[in-house]
Amino acid sequence: MVTFVDSNKAKYGIEPICNEIWIAPSSYYEHKARERDPDRLPNRIKRDMRLELDIQRVWKDNFRVYGARKVWRQLLREGIGVARCTVERLMKKLGMQGVRRGKKCWTTI
Repeated sequence: MVTFVDSNKAKYGIEPICNEIWIAPSSYYEHKARERDPDRLPNRIKRDMRLELDIQRVWKDNFRVYGARKVWRQLLREGIGVARCTVERLMKKLGMQGVRRGKKCWTTI
């Protein structure tokens, strides 16, 4: 929506466009301010960005084998307090998953 407002603000103005698409102009201005100044980002997003680096490091250090539970346990061992569901959410967002053990398939004829 912000890109739509940006592309049409010269012709119609910001507030009339926001009124038509049912968003508050303050939401538009806040989004633009967050793009310019990363310190205005919500605390959860800031923490997620830091945790993503730690999760990637642990996952890569362990040969990309660890799943969310083992990554979570390793982070706790390192003193990084985080919930397991947060690790699961961020690993899913990053496209990382652990390797599953499988049984060898035996077929008989």
